[in-house]
Amino acid sequence: MNNPLTVVDPGLAIWTIVTFLVLVGALKKFAWGPLLSALDERRATIEKSVEDAKRATAELQQVQEESARLLAQARSEASGIVTRSRADADRFREEMRQKAQEDAAAIVKNAEKEIQLETARAVAQIRTEAVDLSVAIASKLLRRNISAADNEALIQDAIGQFKQVQ
Repeated sequence: MNNPLTVVDPGLAIWTIVTFLVLVGALKKFAWGPLLSALDERRATIEKSVEDAKRATAELQQVQEESARLLAQARSEASGIVTRSRADADRFREEMRQKAQEDAAAIVKNAEKEIQLETARAVAQIRTEAVDLSVAIASKLLRRNISAADNEALIQDAIGQFKQVQ
């Protein structure tokens, strides 16, 4: 018993080989060609993506360096502004202190002038009262009333004596 599947038929072998070669040719033309070109395109796309990623990484690095530089510059400027503000505040405080001292000195000077004026008024009033008292005492001593001319002469005399004493 011979199994027909185990028997080698030369015609069938030739036709199998021819069919295989036609199938390989058709696959090469219609399947392998487009498949290989698709793989080549995919490889080119991946290479382009890798290049783009490298370029983006380099740009990101440059942007980070630039932002770090700008941040350092901003910090430096902020520090300068704070320093200038403090100096301005110190200068303003000193100016206000000097102005307050000048105002205080002016108030003291005005107070001293006012005290001198009041002292002069008080001394004049005391002189007038002393003269009146002297006239009254002299009038009692003389037991008579002094005329206005005599009174004026006595006042002038008393003022002259006060000025000599001082």
